[in-house]
Amino acid sequence: MGNTDSKDKLIQLMNSYKNLVFSVCLKLTGDYFTAEDIAQETFISAYEHLDEFDGASEKAWLCRIASNKCIDYLKAAERRTVPASIGEELQLEDAREGPLEVFATRDVLEKVEGKCLELPEGYAEIARMYFMGSMTAREIADKTDIPIKTVQTKIYRAREMLKKTVRKEDLLA
Repeated sequence: MGNTDSKDKLIQLMNSYKNLVFSVCLKLTGDYFTAEDIAQETFISAYEHLDEFDGASEKAWLCRIASNKCIDYLKAAERRTVPASIGEELQLEDAREGPLEVFATRDVLEKVEGKCLELPEGYAEIARMYFMGSMTAREIADKTDIPIKTVQTKIYRAREMLKKTVRKEDLLA
């Protein structure tokens, strides 16, 4: 697989499965920001191992990578709250989102969006585009005519502010 092919494949996988992968990570870690980071790592790992992928079920393959990364994260954090069966459960061939997961994820996203909008002037819209709209710093800079360094700083500061207001309890309520 050529480099361009694998980049195109990565983009296609991300477009198709980023919400599913994020919701798997959110469910397993219970933390919005950790889930976001692990979802990104999942796609990086998928990209690095595309040549080993047999093409069977992209969805199950990505869910397996995501769940393994979450389990590694939870073990490293020495949080023993994950039941042993959860890894096996997620390796089911048709790891698909049921109505409950879709609803729970939507609920979490609405809460986070609400918190984004409560941020100070100049941060709210950038945070909303970044966290809710899945836009990159570059895309936000292009759309808003704000220099990319400023956008990156605002994303970083917004993330720090959100970490103080978006609690695990809110997300799991």
